[in-house]
Amino acid sequence: RTSPRSYQPQETDIIATIGNGLRKFITMKFLLIAISSLLATASGFSTSPVAFTTQSHVTAGRQVDVSAAEGAAHRSRRATIVMDGKANAIRDRISSVKNTKKITMAMKLVAAAKVRRAQDSVLATRPFSETLQSVFGGLIERLGTEVMELPLLTQRDVKKVTLVVMTGDRGLCGSYNSGMIKKAEARYKELLSAGVQAEFVLIGKKGISYFTRRKYPIAKSFEMGQKPSAKQALEISEELLTTFLAGETDAVELLYTKFVNLISSSPSVRTLIPFSASDISQEHDEVFQLTSSSGKFEVERKELDAVTPQEFPNDMIFEQDPVQIVNSILPLYLNGQILRTLQESVASELAARMQSMQSASDNAGALQKRLSIEYNRARQAAVTAEILEIVSGAAAAMEG
Repeated sequence: RTSPRSYQPQETDIIATIGNGLRKFITMKFLLIAISSLLATASGFSTSPVAFTTQSHVTAGRQVDVSAAEGAAHRSRRATIVMDGKANAIRDRISSVKNTKKITMAMKLVAAAKVRRAQDSVLATRPFSETLQSVFGGLIERLGTEVMELPLLTQRDVKKVTLVVMTGDRGLCGSYNSGMIKKAEARYKELLSAGVQAEFVLIGKKGISYFTRRKYPIAKSFEMGQKPSAKQALEISEELLTTFLAGETDAVELLYTKFVNLISSSPSVRTLIPFSASDISQEHDEVFQLTSSSGKFEVERKELDAVTPQEFPNDMIFEQDPVQIVNSILPLYLNGQILRTLQESVASELAARMQSMQSASDNAGALQKRLSIEYNRARQAAVTAEILEIVSGAAAAMEG
């Protein structure tokens, strides 16, 4: 008869087999749960970095959530992926680029509003300049060569030239300031090479700082501002007239940026003093109008013909000498020309700033898109690494 102890080893083997089966079942169940959790996390993947970050600000005592688009993505996720420092750094940089793009777009819209105000100012001064030009042309036809003896119309032997240079007060406007400064330097060197002395009258902080640091001869300096006024133009014209009539300079040349369109502007040079009677009476003009078409800003230019000279009958009697009237009109004409060039320079600066801010916004958008791709790749790499770690750990547990 077999002893009861002979069945003890068989019972032990059965218990061990059942235990191993339970451990494998628990391990496989844990593996399946972990993989399904990671797959659920990956299913909440979004191309927008905002879906993985939560930003909130406190405004007037209330906490305001600024990432409204993240709610649906977060509700579908069951776990939080802890990424490395590289992904977090990319996420912070994307946020910085987005904020920069908002700033540049806002600056573009502000510049566009100022361009509209500048064009309104040009149109407001147009009637006065037309009347002045018409009266001057009529007096020239009436007097003939008598007016040529006026000091402001007399051509001198040029030994010294005053260069009036108009730049902006601020940057962030592309090559607007640098182009004007290069033009002024080239003209200065050209005059010196021809044996003619030259000095500067500077309008605008950028030009003042540049030429002051380089020890150029500066007679006077003025700020440009964003709203040129008749008072500002009068102050500049009086300085130029005093210098010319006192014999301290033989000619005054004006260097300013001519407004072409929103994309380009042209640095220009013109002789301001002495005047040419024929040029004043036959001068053409043009106006610009900023419009928006299909969500884009455009400029419409309209060239205006020369104003018809006013007719003065031969039997008309003037209370004052007509020559004195012409001599009084010329400073007004100079004041109007300076005001017009100030307005045109401001419009050119604002247009250059609009274009510069648009380019900056486009570059920020392209950079944001590229960083989003890098961020998503880093996140996918983190998810894949965690899946591999769990699978490897489960496989090692099964083998053990």
